[in-house]
Amino acid sequence: MKPIFLVTGANGHLGGTLVRQLTGQKQQVRGLVLPGEPVKNTPLVQYCHGDVCQKESLRPLFENTQGRDVYVIHTAGIVDISPKVEPHVFDVNVTGTSNVIALCQEYRVKRLVYVSSVHAIPEQGKHTLIREIPAFSPEKVVGGYAKTKAQATQVVLNACREGLDAVVVQPSGILGPYDGTGNHLVQMIKDYLTGRLPACVKGGYDFVDVRDVAYGCLQAAYKGKSGECYILSNRHYQIRDVLEMVRRVAGGKKLLELPMWMAKAFAPCMQWYAKRKHIRPLYTAYSLHTLDTGDRFSHEKASRELGYRPRKLSFTIRDTVLWLKKQNMLQFV
Repeated sequence: MKPIFLVTGANGHLGGTLVRQLTGQKQQVRGLVLPGEPVKNTPLVQYCHGDVCQKESLRPLFENTQGRDVYVIHTAGIVDISPKVEPHVFDVNVTGTSNVIALCQEYRVKRLVYVSSVHAIPEQGKHTLIREIPAFSPEKVVGGYAKTKAQATQVVLNACREGLDAVVVQPSGILGPYDGTGNHLVQMIKDYLTGRLPACVKGGYDFVDVRDVAYGCLQAAYKGKSGECYILSNRHYQIRDVLEMVRRVAGGKKLLELPMWMAKAFAPCMQWYAKRKHIRPLYTAYSLHTLDTGDRFSHEKASRELGYRPRKLSFTIRDTVLWLKKQNMLQFV
């Protein structure tokens, strides 16, 4: 009998991309979406409404799967650029992961793929090449989101020691088409093209295509080793270089590049500007800290064991801009 894939966060950027790839492979999919979210079932995709914070609401996702190889890909989570751990972020990212694990154990799924983050790995200084680590602690990372992902990742690894077959993937900064849920990096491109980005900051990060991350998740389901972590990154890019790629594809003006010390000093002003324009601020104390770390992540392990090969970011930028135009999401101020 064919396998079935249970995807949490199926309406999210990564979850939705996973559903696209799985249906392209003619795989049977069951997607978890929040109560009230509109869905459309197809012969290959059946959606269930539920909340990872409410364990019992997840049962329809797992029921009636006896006799099949069940793969669970847990993408549901909240990406937050606040400096502190917000209660709702903790509930979704940590408690929600514990609930998914409990049901994976109860229903004896074949494998859980947990989507963690490179933010769960402690910072190691500028220009240090960061690789996978065997254990995680919220005390060793900076920022509320990072702390919740570190804690949840360790919960998954602890469950592996109790017999659960689970693999952890750790994407870097996800970018790409198909986002309808407010990805911060897609917002940066959209804000730049619509005149809402007041300045560029001198800093950068490792940006990776959402389609490559989805592929890495599926390869982890098929080929990953239980109890192992796999970084799904690309390479480090400066923000100015990312925006230059956007400008080459769709035009736009060159922005003033603020030194990091100045950006941090003016962060409250930029947050005021965002509030005045009724947009979510991109430059917060924590997001600027992340852009200033200079972290480099190695995906050598994923490439070697999973066949993971990220594409050039210029292709990602092109496809993201084309998708934003197609969705009529570039309304100028």
